Amino acid sequence: MTIRRVVPNVRSEAMRENREFYGLLGFEEAMNQGWIMTLASTTNPTAQISVMTHDETAPVVPDVSVEVDDVDAAYTAMCDSGAEIVHSLRDEEWGVRRFFVRDPNGRVINVLSHRH
Repeated sequence: MTIRRVVPNVRSEAMRENREFYGLLGFEEAMNQGWIMTLASTTNPTAQISVMTHDETAPVVPDVSVEVDDVDAAYTAMCDSGAEIVHSLRDEEWGVRRFFVRDPNGRVINVLSHRH
């Protein structure tokens, strides 16, 4: 399995303030769906941070998003290991297939692949 990117997720209601703050570090808005905004480096587009007010279809805001090349294989591996699945595998209307799993530290990890 290949990891494509890892993105920290920050829960916040201050979207504009976060856009301005991280803009000072060279990030610009790459995506904004109202409830989630992803900021990406202007020089390294895989260096990203997401700011979320809530998660539109899941019960919690994940702490980290990990994009992999095969989310189905990752889901199978996590289920087989006995890891706690917080949000089951599903296709989302914005073009990703994802699930949430709790890591050993109690953090919620959003594991996803973009659908083609």
